[in-house]
Amino acid sequence: MPDTIPDPILARAVLSPPNGRPVRKDEIELHDRGIYIESWLPERRSRRKPLMFIHGELAGSWLWERYLGYFAGRGWEGHALNLRNHYWSQTADPATLSFDTYTEDVVAALDRLGPTTVAIGHGMGALLALKAAERVAISGLVLVAPGLPRDLRQPARQHELREIPEVYGRSVIGWETLPERLLRDDRDLTLADILKIQHLLGQKPHEAGAARRQVLAGVPVDRRVVAQVPRLVIAGGLDRTVSLDEAERLAEWLGAEYEPFGAHSHFGLVAGEQSHQQVAEAIRVFLETHRL
Repeated sequence: MPDTIPDPILARAVLSPPNGRPVRKDEIELHDRGIYIESWLPERRSRRKPLMFIHGELAGSWLWERYLGYFAGRGWEGHALNLRNHYWSQTADPATLSFDTYTEDVVAALDRLGPTTVAIGHGMGALLALKAAERVAISGLVLVAPGLPRDLRQPARQHELREIPEVYGRSVIGWETLPERLLRDDRDLTLADILKIQHLLGQKPHEAGAARRQVLAGVPVDRRVVAQVPRLVIAGGLDRTVSLDEAERLAEWLGAEYEPFGAHSHFGLVAGEQSHQQVAEAIRVFLETHRL
């Protein structure tokens, strides 16, 4: 996991994504928190709302690269947060981090971008977006393969929580295995997708066990704080982390729109070379429908 910031000249390179207009890469650094935010901006400013992408466990801004290119090429500025000790953000001792410290990171990033921001979260990042919305205003919410709040989950048993190490890696989420097995289970991903995701999830354990324990024990969420903003829940039928039924229950609980993709996996919803496209288009329709 890098602990340095990319060359700013390279970071501001102009790119031409397929099926879109040229975009610029930039970055935002929150020095007081050691946080790096990867930004992809349209070549020309538009009136569309800024998008904040929030990754889940073991991931980073790399998870959103395809979405960043897709939306910036269509007029949205996209900002992909790296939580502390993830990808380009500064290295920190994961044993000192938790779901609460990650929530503070998300709040700081959303506060920097302002109240017109649409929060888009994946996995634990979706739950972080919900929790952060209790403290900072947003204009829209998209939850992809979302972690469930306390009201919708059976709390883990104490022995299950004790088994989670203080620091864990990709083996805990089922990605320390042969690529061929992952290719069989996550059929929407290509072999290149799987090898890239495995590599970027990291060779060494670096995720905070305290954060996972908090999620499994149940994070309380006040759904009233997002009752007045457009809300969309997205789920994949091949997702072994969040089932379609669980995601649909969350959508009903939030009074949100619900979009299931039966042939998509947990990472395929956002990072698959082919599979991300259909999901990104559904999000685009949602944003345009609500004038975000």
